[in-house]
Amino acid sequence: MSLRRTLPVSLALGLTMAAGAQADEGMWMPSQLPELAKPLKAGGFKGDPGALATVTAPPLSAVVRAGGGTGSFVSPYGLLLTNHHVAMGVIQYNSSAGHNLIDDGFIARDRADERPSNPDFRVLVTVGFDNVTDQVLAQARGKTGRAYFDAVDAASKQIVADCERAGNVRCSVADMYYGTDFYRISQLELTDVRLVYAPPRAIGNYGDEIDNFMWPRHTGDFTLLRAYVGKDGKPAAYSADNVPYQPPAHLQMSLQGPKEGDFAMLAGYPGITYRHRTAAEFASQIDAVLPRRVALFQQMIDTIEAATKDDTQARTRYASQLQSLKNNRKRAAGELEGLLRSDAKTRRAADEQAMLADADPRYRGDIQALLGTLSQGAAVGERDLLLDQVANQTQLLRSALLLERLRIESAKPDAQRESGFQQRDQALIEGVLKQAQRRYDPAVEKALLSALLARYQQLPDAQRLPEFDTAFGRTPQALATALDGLYARTTLGEEAQRLSRFAAAREGKALAPDPLLALAGPLVAAQLRIEDEKKTRDGEGLRLRPAYMQALFAWRAKQGRAVYPDANRSLRISYGKVEALSPRDGVHYDPVTTVAGIVEKNTNAYPFDAPRPLLQAIAKADFGSTADPALKTQTVNFLTNLDTTGGNSGSPVLNAKGELIGLNFDSNWESVSASWWFDPRFKRAVHVDMRYLRWLLAKVYPAPALLQEMGVPAE
Repeated sequence: MSLRRTLPVSLALGLTMAAGAQADEGMWMPSQLPELAKPLKAGGFKGDPGALATVTAPPLSAVVRAGGGTGSFVSPYGLLLTNHHVAMGVIQYNSSAGHNLIDDGFIARDRADERPSNPDFRVLVTVGFDNVTDQVLAQARGKTGRAYFDAVDAASKQIVADCERAGNVRCSVADMYYGTDFYRISQLELTDVRLVYAPPRAIGNYGDEIDNFMWPRHTGDFTLLRAYVGKDGKPAAYSADNVPYQPPAHLQMSLQGPKEGDFAMLAGYPGITYRHRTAAEFASQIDAVLPRRVALFQQMIDTIEAATKDDTQARTRYASQLQSLKNNRKRAAGELEGLLRSDAKTRRAADEQAMLADADPRYRGDIQALLGTLSQGAAVGERDLLLDQVANQTQLLRSALLLERLRIESAKPDAQRESGFQQRDQALIEGVLKQAQRRYDPAVEKALLSALLARYQQLPDAQRLPEFDTAFGRTPQALATALDGLYARTTLGEEAQRLSRFAAAREGKALAPDPLLALAGPLVAAQLRIEDEKKTRDGEGLRLRPAYMQALFAWRAKQGRAVYPDANRSLRISYGKVEALSPRDGVHYDPVTTVAGIVEKNTNAYPFDAPRPLLQAIAKADFGSTADPALKTQTVNFLTNLDTTGGNSGSPVLNAKGELIGLNFDSNWESVSASWWFDPRFKRAVHVDMRYLRWLLAKVYPAPALLQEMGVPAE
């Protein structure tokens, strides 16, 4: 028997909040903010907490999903602020060996000079957020395993289809509290997004991987984009006739900067957190998953760097992918170190043991069944990670797999197609196929596949798949021969060849022959078999995990601990303060850095090769109104104790008045593990001070028209 919602989520939240939630912990749903009015006010917030409850009203309506992160509108004319690393794909897409916008930066002369983003880049503006739990679960009750999954999946697809029927919006269903509550999210999908301003790499990514996740930082990790729509005000594909999007709200930049102890608040779209997972999942993450990821990502980094070492064009094509791999590798290493430092495995196990001892006996059967299901997934974790990277770290093989899967799905009625392959998804698939040309080199792709599939060949026989063994052999020699033959004969390196097959695949028709497509047939069959097994496990998780969550609600409510949904790419708010960091005995870091640190780090060699115009401006010390009044110099970055994770990149940081003071872009090394375990001693978020952005646009790489558009002085 599956027990669900015997303790309503709202009641669980109310009990916990009444007992006292920590202001520095929690990625809160906007609807929860009115219940947090007292701690918000106590922390220094000067606005109305009730105004934060509605995602479609200011100020939250100015905050959007941008690419793989977050952005915010900062003018009435669609001007969008996000991170340099969030927009790296846009910058890279417009770069070439002879015109490298990554290294040189970019300032559009006027709107006609703004450059189009890569075809699959999207900006999503949330226009609706509604509870649809009863609709999602209506047909699932009484089912198990794959049947339970399919019932939830079918209901979710129907909700999405009904939501999108009117057009102009992209909808999704978000799972809150692991199968307990579901919300329909409606978002305006903006596809015409253009590059407006990007600082040079040596500002936007100053310090690169050496400084990544480190403090003190001295990085201007920001980029300005602009969203466009058709003349009728509706989302439209790129066209010279389009006009700037007029957002429902935009943020006003503060002319005052932050100082230690000031209230700070962040709104964004954090990716995935795992704080409410079981002790067994914590143990697996620490003992197996993270060490595996560190080794694999490092191998891919080494492979790309070796394969592009003597090829400038290949380095440019793989710059965005390489930066993402470096970030993911360092994040995994930091997460592992942080979880070990906090002794998270032991502490989570002790907390769970006490919770289960106190739990309502009716929950225990489902919880034990859940743990058995989870162990099945862990047993194939290494194989699934490798196959996921094979499919997603390549361009031509990825294209072949996409096309074959699209062909299979398109033969079904649209409602029965797999999410990601419905008619609503075809524009995104086409965008992926179009951009492959600018992110592909045959020698690099073969080197990556050689590294990944060589690891696959070392798996135990129980984890191997006959389709992959047949395609690539069981030895390094057979693998090399297979790859050389495939990439010598394939024509998918040509955009026209990919798009002609896309036209057939979207109709469910046979695809023109190609060696990679012939290979994709059996490989997709293997993927579908793995997917079926995973959906069976996921269905059991959806059915059983609510019992675990109910026990967790009750246990943490007794302790007065915060209960908020794990992050799931829906809009969340965190709040806290500007706070220093003392990570180790005898070590103390101030919460603000200045341009003096740029000069101190500068070596005139990558990655500490500050541009000459920046160094000259620092030496001139003409900071004007952007100088910190107490420090008497120009600030660069600052720290808060705000609760963030991946996906919060580009999130706006607001002061007590709701004014924009910073742009989130990183965490300190000691807090990378916060996606699993929140440790208030170490959790800090790293932000670009908006005064640094204003100074760069005013004095270093001038863009006075953009400052005027944002409503701030150019001096």
